Amino acid sequence: MITATFIFDKKQFDDDFHALDQQIAEAARSTTGYLGEEAWENTTTGRISTVYYWSSEEGLRELMNNPSHLIAKGRYKEWLSGYRVEISQVLRTYGDGLAPSPAEQAADNTKAV
Repeated sequence: MITATFIFDKKQFDDDFHALDQQIAEAARSTTGYLGEEAWENTTTGRISTVYYWSSEEGLRELMNNPSHLIAKGRYKEWLSGYRVEISQVLRTYGDGLAPSPAEQAADNTKAV
């Protein structure tokens, strides 16, 4: 499994930001091997983290080349005061099963069909 974690500090969001953000999220969901996403915000600092999950790197590459994503990359300084992206390969996950990852939820949905 591959994850892309987008971590950023926000400035001021406007309608253009929200439209692009929605387009990028929809594009991610339509990529090959997309498994899900999760997002968090640190209420003290305002830092936001969004994690996208894929079964392979193919979907990540598709998202990186998406026109909306490329537009947002060119305009990020309008909305963000800093960002970083962490691309990871997940070696294993574990837990008590009560807080499943999007990948585990996708697998459960596949089994139910």
